[in-house]
Amino acid sequence: MQLLSSIIPSEESERLSLIHHYKHAFKGFSAILTDSEASALSGHDHVVSVFPDPVLQLHTTRSWDFLAAAAKPAKNTWFNHKYHKAASDIVIGVIDTGIWPESPSFNDQGMGEIPSRWKGVCMESPDFKKSHCNRKLIGARHCSRASTNKDNSGSSRDPLGHGTHTASTAAGNYVSNAIYFGLAGGTARGGSPFSRIASYKACKEGGCSGAAILQAIDDAIHDGVDIISISIGLSNSEADYMNDPIAIGALHAQQRGVVVICSAGNDGPYPFTVANTAPWLFTVAASTIDRDFQSTVLLGNGKAIKGTAISLSNLSRSKTYPLAYGKAIAVNSTLVSQARSCRLGSIDPKKVAGKILVCIHTDPMDTRGRKIAVAENVEAQGLIFINDDEKIWPTERGILPYAEVGKVAGFRIINYINSNKNPTATILPTVTIPRHRPAPVVAYFSSRGPGLPTENILKPDVAAPGVAVLAAIVPRPDRPGGIPAGEKPATYALRSGTSMACPHVTGAAAFIKSVRRKWTYSMIKSALMTTATVYDNTGTPLTNSSGNNANPHEMGAGEINPLKALNPGLVFKTTIKDYLRFLCYYGYSRKNIRSMTNTTFNCPKKSSAKLISNINYPSISISKLARQGAIRTVKRTVTNVGSLNATYISMVNAPSGLAVKVFPQKLTFVEGIIKLSFRASFFGKEASSGYNYGSITWSDDQHSVRMMFAVDVE
Repeated sequence: MQLLSSIIPSEESERLSLIHHYKHAFKGFSAILTDSEASALSGHDHVVSVFPDPVLQLHTTRSWDFLAAAAKPAKNTWFNHKYHKAASDIVIGVIDTGIWPESPSFNDQGMGEIPSRWKGVCMESPDFKKSHCNRKLIGARHCSRASTNKDNSGSSRDPLGHGTHTASTAAGNYVSNAIYFGLAGGTARGGSPFSRIASYKACKEGGCSGAAILQAIDDAIHDGVDIISISIGLSNSEADYMNDPIAIGALHAQQRGVVVICSAGNDGPYPFTVANTAPWLFTVAASTIDRDFQSTVLLGNGKAIKGTAISLSNLSRSKTYPLAYGKAIAVNSTLVSQARSCRLGSIDPKKVAGKILVCIHTDPMDTRGRKIAVAENVEAQGLIFINDDEKIWPTERGILPYAEVGKVAGFRIINYINSNKNPTATILPTVTIPRHRPAPVVAYFSSRGPGLPTENILKPDVAAPGVAVLAAIVPRPDRPGGIPAGEKPATYALRSGTSMACPHVTGAAAFIKSVRRKWTYSMIKSALMTTATVYDNTGTPLTNSSGNNANPHEMGAGEINPLKALNPGLVFKTTIKDYLRFLCYYGYSRKNIRSMTNTTFNCPKKSSAKLISNINYPSISISKLARQGAIRTVKRTVTNVGSLNATYISMVNAPSGLAVKVFPQKLTFVEGIIKLSFRASFFGKEASSGYNYGSITWSDDQHSVRMMFAVDVE
């Protein structure tokens, strides 16, 4: 208040008020200021950063079994009962759109007493009572007093379903017979089904206030959570770390031993789109699982064309409907090109009502949702969407009969339309396709690295299931897309996004912590990264949606393997000092770092951006390695968490032309020596320009510890 009163004119004293006050893990506030007032405040000696309140975007029956199946040998039991009590001591804080407490995923059957250290609350509102919390859902807060939200009444209840879905994916209890209108049936559960959940509502329809997210992180640290899960991110990946509310809050969380796990974003497949790139964040890309959803188009000539969708079509084989190709039913001749892709306003409604509309995807900015809206507006009987093969994944489209097909199959449909006077078709209801191959595959939409504002940290960190994940939702009778006739609103639904991948890693981290109680979260992060799989269920290298081998900027270290991560052999401990050195290397002043972290830390005498590659991270990224004569050497230290007496041998997998040498090539651990260091040198004289990818693997007779690298040769 003293700071505010020094910059706000006395005649405007009514503006002397705080919207949020951050006081537990870090010091700060949000308030409504003019540009000149904010500028004046930024010059104050004790102020680290001032930035406009950003709006961040919201970025399972089978998925956990799929991850368990990757373990060799495969385990039948994902979560051994002897770890139930240990898991119940772990509290996961989910910062999202709130929670729907009535969901069966949040029942507290089998849960013991709430840990005595817990300081959280269950905030009441007209639609949310204290009794809605229990021994599973132990806390619920709303942080709605943000400058972007005029409604200050607030409620912890989830109106959208996003927060309910992510929370149940991370730590939902066992629920048998979970199903989405006949699809993906089975037992739903989270990755750590006996861990506690605390919900922090910081988002609403339209986005998430950065100020509210900071409040949620501050409250979560104070309440006593162990892990924070945030399926949210800035759309501008170039934002400075000290202008990024998640990065700011997460750094303070790390100082107090709380790990923050985040989604990578849904702006793929383009490079430099990955969000949440600070090294103290655990950043998760999205991948598929071995389950697909098939929506078949049956043409009038009897030929069946397999498509992909999650469609609740009520059509059948017994009746077909006329096909209407968008290009042929344009409002006028000037709109033929737009009508081909079914752009809004380009199609003559009189020529399509009661018919199945056929559209070709031509504009990357024109989404599936818009095509659906066009089809519904012109009262089409259904929609066939012809798309590039790599862009197709099973998306949920409600009761409108819908199928998405690739270009080859699509042109078969177009040829059929052009060669028949009265072409007809029907779209059959979606069916679940189990044991789908190949899987996992990096999702088309998953944001890619390199990360910004620095390329010297390899992001994303790992990949996890994020396509068509079944988890709890809000049972809305007015749900978008509608509800099949005679059905009740669904309590579980299939959703896709890195938002769904993030809580898989959250649940996996909680599971590992319940077994390895003495491990720090940086050890858990390292274990999940160095044991991640880089092969799919056909035994071949992981691919992206285009069918090409996936690289670390797409999949990080690979697909998480939580069971294998229990015994990684070696781990890379990344400490708070590593993160503070990172801030120095990035260019922040000692004064700001000390003020921000409340430490007496001194920056190294030599600080430059290239030294960021040298912090003890479980992967390596080197930007701008000069081809002519330059050698870049990085150092890493590993900690032995396996056998007391063990010898590890290094093996390098590098692309042709990039010389990589490891010294020493052998690490020998004996009783009393648990930490050893090695150096890796990179020489790119004959390497291809651009990023070169590979790995360094340390192996003994029981473990393989893989460290991915990305080196940009110029």
